[in-house]
Amino acid sequence: MLSFLNSLMLTLTKFPLLCFIINVASLHHFRKQKTKMNALVATNRNFKLAARLLGLDSKLEKSLLIPFREIKVECTIPKDDGTLASFVGFRVQHDNARGPMKGGIRYHPEVDPDEVNALAQLMTWKTAVANIPYGGAKGGIGCNPGDLSLSELERLTRVFTQKIHDLIGIHTDVPAPDMGTGPQTMAWILDEYSKFHGHSPAVVTGKPIDLGGSLGRDAATGRGVLFATEALLNEHGKSIAGQRYVIQGFGNVGSWAAELIHESGGKIVAVSDISGAIKNSKGLDVPNLLKHVKENKGVKGFSGGDSIEPSSILVEDCDILIPAALGGVINRENANEIKAKFIIEAANHPTDPDADEILSKKGVVILPDIYANSGGVTVSYFEWVQNIQGFMWDEEKVNKELKTYMTRGFKDVKEMCETHNCDLRMGAFTLAVNRVARATVLRGWEA
Repeated sequence: MLSFLNSLMLTLTKFPLLCFIINVASLHHFRKQKTKMNALVATNRNFKLAARLLGLDSKLEKSLLIPFREIKVECTIPKDDGTLASFVGFRVQHDNARGPMKGGIRYHPEVDPDEVNALAQLMTWKTAVANIPYGGAKGGIGCNPGDLSLSELERLTRVFTQKIHDLIGIHTDVPAPDMGTGPQTMAWILDEYSKFHGHSPAVVTGKPIDLGGSLGRDAATGRGVLFATEALLNEHGKSIAGQRYVIQGFGNVGSWAAELIHESGGKIVAVSDISGAIKNSKGLDVPNLLKHVKENKGVKGFSGGDSIEPSSILVEDCDILIPAALGGVINRENANEIKAKFIIEAANHPTDPDADEILSKKGVVILPDIYANSGGVTVSYFEWVQNIQGFMWDEEKVNKELKTYMTRGFKDVKEMCETHNCDLRMGAFTLAVNRVARATVLRGWEA
């Protein structure tokens, strides 16, 4: 083995270009692994810090970290051309101490068990912060939905549902849409599940309105961001109006947040999406921007703002920064350059632990994701309640109830901050972990 390695090293020194390619490939692989691991490492770190603040028993702490169940299934389907294709489906069910497990199903080529695990755990804490009677779950299929036809996606969804139908359910685990899935995917799951268990609209949320979906669900995460921001600003003697906002990510969450903040008198000075980034220090015309995005599939080319480098969006001058796209975008490389006084985490895990530390020293207030973007799962809970009751609400009631939950959630987080003398992230984590730990012990767990 040693002689083989020596001869390999000698070969590489003779071919420096090959050596460079291997190094670049290794670095790319390392970076990819590091990025993937960030969410799990950061989530576990925050959990352990919260457990320490709460003085949790070490055995209980370990029990709360370990997922309740991990499911991995093979999904083979006939493609439109008659050939067979196989995909791997996952479902991680993290905790059910406070109620049925809840979480999205994503279709993405890099559905990774570690990332799914971290997101399932985050859902446990998010539902606990929102104080809705759920635990956490997450799932997905390793596929590229863009490479599959509508009929292939339907077959894949139905096969996946057949494989897990006895492990999900109205009072067991309630899936929802995520990256690469949507209301149509939920409609197929509902239909396939109902073949085994009878008509069960409450088995999934985020469904089309015609199949029992809730009014207000589409805007729910963005509206929750508005209510969360409002609660935080009120605490600091400010209001939505008169503040300057930068939004990274102009998909469903970011665009709804922009529209609702604009309607409330806030000034959106810069936005970005996959197509590019634009800014206007006097404030973007949001209604016209939304129209432009619909027609051109992106913010790029909007005449009411100047084009800027997408990478600079996070460090633009503003009062409030709303990352509403990918995880890990705020890190030690850019944290020092951030000019915002407040960061509202509309995305899952947008700030890594190193950046947290830097921003805290700068006096930047961060509203954590497990509270700030919980509007979506809260209205999913309302949808589930409506389906179980067989009685649907009007949109006004949905929005009013959402505001009540978000306002109360902020008050609960602040109380934990005062009790444990900690920042908002630890306030949210201690609130969540305490609620789940108490439910676990009350149900008869013994150390």
